[in-house]
Amino acid sequence: MVMLMLATLILMLFNSSQVGINIWAFQAASSIASPALNAIMVPFAESFFIVLPFLALYLVWKRDNDVYSFILAAVVLFALGEVLKYIFQEARPCSLSSLSWINHPVCESGFAFPSNHAITLTGLIFFLKRYRILQVLYIIWLVVILFGRIYLGQHYLTDVVAGAIISLIIGYVIYHYRNKVYALAQRLRLDILTPKQKQQIGS
Repeated sequence: MVMLMLATLILMLFNSSQVGINIWAFQAASSIASPALNAIMVPFAESFFIVLPFLALYLVWKRDNDVYSFILAAVVLFALGEVLKYIFQEARPCSLSSLSWINHPVCESGFAFPSNHAITLTGLIFFLKRYRILQVLYIIWLVVILFGRIYLGQHYLTDVVAGAIISLIIGYVIYHYRNKVYALAQRLRLDILTPKQKQQIGS
């Protein structure tokens, strides 16, 4: 309920094709747009299909019990993004004739608010706290991904900001209760780690 109220407030106050910060973001993105950059950013937007499984496998390899919470957070955040999209049903900016001037080499189907890339990916940074180099690399990758959502005309800046804020809140809550998630996974016999790998990492 709190997340729904927060998302509604952001949408009502800021999220519009006429809001200055969104127009400014599209103008800035369009000023650096090029066919070469488009060719990079379009497939790069799908790189999470590789990055997220890699991170999950990395946590398993590191014998990190937080892998259970990491997977739970990814699923919950993605599902929440889909629910909010269905509730608000905001058209993507690339589909609006009034914004035909923005850079949009493709226009994806579905709705815009919130950015599901932002809401699914941002909150996962908490689960990489023990791996500083990996966390920094993930943040750099995430910034490029989220910039790409605006650059490609798929989302308003406020779609991305709202998704990131919601994701950080939910991601932190799940991270805070990560040991309880691990304990529940063991009771349900959801063994991702082999018996020799299991070790409890401090709360």
